[in-house]
Amino acid sequence: MVATTAADKLADGETTIPARKLFDIVRALPDGAQIELKLNGDRVAMNAGRSRFTLATLPAGEFPTIDEIELVEKVSLPEEVLKDLMERTAFAMANQDVRYYLNGMLLDLQEHTLRCVATDGHRLALKETQLESSVSSRRQIIIPRKGVNELIGLFENGDGTVELEFGRNHLRVRRGDVVFTSKLIDGRFPDYEAVIPLGADKRATLDREVLRGALQRAAILSNEKYRGVKLELSPGKLRIVAHNPEQEEAVEEVEADTSVSDLAVGFNVGYLLDALAALRGDKARLNLRDAQSSCLVQEDDSEQSRHVIMPLRL
Repeated sequence: MVATTAADKLADGETTIPARKLFDIVRALPDGAQIELKLNGDRVAMNAGRSRFTLATLPAGEFPTIDEIELVEKVSLPEEVLKDLMERTAFAMANQDVRYYLNGMLLDLQEHTLRCVATDGHRLALKETQLESSVSSRRQIIIPRKGVNELIGLFENGDGTVELEFGRNHLRVRRGDVVFTSKLIDGRFPDYEAVIPLGADKRATLDREVLRGALQRAAILSNEKYRGVKLELSPGKLRIVAHNPEQEEAVEEVEADTSVSDLAVGFNVGYLLDALAALRGDKARLNLRDAQSSCLVQEDDSEQSRHVIMPLRL
């Protein structure tokens, strides 16, 4: 990451300073404090008002260089849009999975669309947005988990614009005076479109917050290891049932607009709650094909945010 800022420069120079110590010092200074840096040999003197600090340095020549990327595609979009895409899918990334290509997020750049996709093999999260300009060819890249988390922390809910530069081995993100560059995961992301259940004609549409509350209560008595709950769909309602090894039981009934006579499927309640938290509409729609199929969770009035959850055998 490279950041630039205006300064009253008295002399040219370069060095390296311990980042965490510098950050902690600056954060602890009063708002609006003027900071003066002076390089003296292998030390940097840092003055701010009546505060004085001396930090050890290393030669600037030993700092890792940032490679120039081989640019393939370049797109621009609002900062808040990209942050929203990543925040609403990052939770589904795998963590230290032996399938290394799952330990990150797929950016799928298509003609007029940018999609963020993440999966850990048990669930999948997808969010897309329309681009104002088109690209010449489809481009898919996988950003490492650490890079995704750094980018989410970098973005603000402002009205600025970010540029995404898709390279063959790197992604570069430009936001104002900050340039973020990340290496990419060299692997092939699964065919996520094949995972989205087609022909899922058994549907239940219901109030998202009411469903979240019912699932949260049922989760209290679910199996602590598998977190399984059974969803029982019938005309006009959804019944949620949870059991645990202590033979305890929780049952919740929620009014729903359903298009199914009777269907029962088990799912990890944590995955269902994560998917519902990533939606924004008042209504959520559950789409199922049969008792062995995955569940497609989405907003009732939008196809831009989709979540697929694999079933559990209860």
